[in-house]
Amino acid sequence: MRLLDRYIGRQLAVSAIFAVAVLSVVLVLGNIFKQLLELLINQNAPPSLILSFIAYILPFSFTFTIPWGFQTAVLLVFGRLSAENELTAMRATGMSIARACVPVWVLAALLSGLCLWINLDVAPRAQARMKDSLFRIATENPLSVFGNDKVIDIFPERKIYVEKSEGKKLTNLYIYELDALNRVRSVMFAPEGDIGMATVPVTLPDGRVTEEKQIILNLRNGLFEQRDDDHPEDISRIRPGITVEHGTIAMPLKKLYERQRKTKGVGALPIAELLESDKPEKIVELNKRIGNALGTIALALLAVPLAVTAQRKETSVGFAASLVLGMCYFFLIFMADLARNRPAYHPALLVWLPNVIFFSIGAYRFSRLSRR
Repeated sequence: MRLLDRYIGRQLAVSAIFAVAVLSVVLVLGNIFKQLLELLINQNAPPSLILSFIAYILPFSFTFTIPWGFQTAVLLVFGRLSAENELTAMRATGMSIARACVPVWVLAALLSGLCLWINLDVAPRAQARMKDSLFRIATENPLSVFGNDKVIDIFPERKIYVEKSEGKKLTNLYIYELDALNRVRSVMFAPEGDIGMATVPVTLPDGRVTEEKQIILNLRNGLFEQRDDDHPEDISRIRPGITVEHGTIAMPLKKLYERQRKTKGVGALPIAELLESDKPEKIVELNKRIGNALGTIALALLAVPLAVTAQRKETSVGFAASLVLGMCYFFLIFMADLARNRPAYHPALLVWLPNVIFFSIGAYRFSRLSRR
């Protein structure tokens, strides 16, 4: 029995490592193109930036690829064992399907524990550092932020649209000043301008003088219009625009740093902060992380009877089945997560729905398989 356990366990481990590696590469490359494509093309990003981004995004990708990869391994290994009648030979010796699956449950439990550690501790810290690294790129190299045909909304109380960016030169800029309710307070249009950095002295409340970095927008031939303070949405109250031959807008990076700290998403919060909070969105996040970790067991439980009954050893078939199951599982998680801010839907319980569905279907089909 132990020899068979090692035989099945070794094949599962090798297949899982391969599947997790392939899926992780796909997800990492997708995130690189999503987050850094414009920076790579236009700003000649250094290799160190790419390597650090990969190091930060990998732990986050493991929260998806480990459950998905292990499910792929189960489908491939048990599909081949069934197709080549190895399972039939094992059962002829008196070994039940449940006994043959012991390596599956052992590895699934170990990987669930690994996923739980990654979900609760490693991935949130990596996600926070990834966002910080992207933020530092924006502040150290502001040209990377001002891309072609792009709305920039990272600056406090401002939204900026740039139609075209060539080096430091910007064409057709719209700068929207926002009030506390995120309503447009004023609009500045400039057909051309440029961007730069400046360091200015700032006097602190205690009298000390320090230096502060600022992003400087130099505008030429700008047209400025002011909205009514009490009724900014009423376009009939817009004051006639004035033309500014040369204008300068300074955006202190200090405010940008403060906004970055305040807008940290719940996905980057440490486990201690989630446990101490009674806010609904944080409770939902905690349940989601735990549920995702147990997804390794849920997906494996359904994969075993599916692989055995399919009786196909082709790798392409196993990957196709894995792709469908994985997409269904994570789609359900995504849909449940959309109800995070809708207490009437009980989102803390709803995020467990994918596991309940896959556990139920998997347990039913596995019990039928065991009785065959």
